[in-house]
Amino acid sequence: MTSSPTLLDRRAEPAHKPQVALPPKLLFEMIELLFFAYRDFIGDPDAILDEFGFGRAHHRVLHFVSRNPGMTVAELLDILKITKQSLGRVLKELVDAGYIEQRTGASDRRQRLLHTTPKGEELAQRLAEPQSRRIAAALSALGPEGAEAARRFLALLINEDDRPSAARIVAKP
Repeated sequence: MTSSPTLLDRRAEPAHKPQVALPPKLLFEMIELLFFAYRDFIGDPDAILDEFGFGRAHHRVLHFVSRNPGMTVAELLDILKITKQSLGRVLKELVDAGYIEQRTGASDRRQRLLHTTPKGEELAQRLAEPQSRRIAAALSALGPEGAEAARRFLALLINEDDRPSAARIVAKP
């Protein structure tokens, strides 16, 4: 874990139960800012993915497998909250193209442990670079206190029941 306990594993009121009445205008501004921020945040990786005939699901799989080598298919399904069928299609494409490899578990031969290949790791890093630059620029503009507030805000948008598992994933170096 990081030096300070992550905010994700602290119990807080869910985002859908505000403690203070907020003006609807502010709420709609935030919703729209999130839409625009997300559009731009994924825009650069989308252009890279297009070069390979891949989409956003491929990006998410590459990202989490790269950050969590040896994760199981079940763990990935839990993170992505998608059907096994959807993941199966994307995984097959990534395996067939040489970006992901599946290894058999040492203790349970039925387990499929996921790893990026060197080619997959290279693509995962290439996809993360423009997002990392965008985040670094925004956090630098906010300063240390603003960056912590932004982190807390994002953490509190996660469903309360999912925060502990998200905290374990986010806490990785």
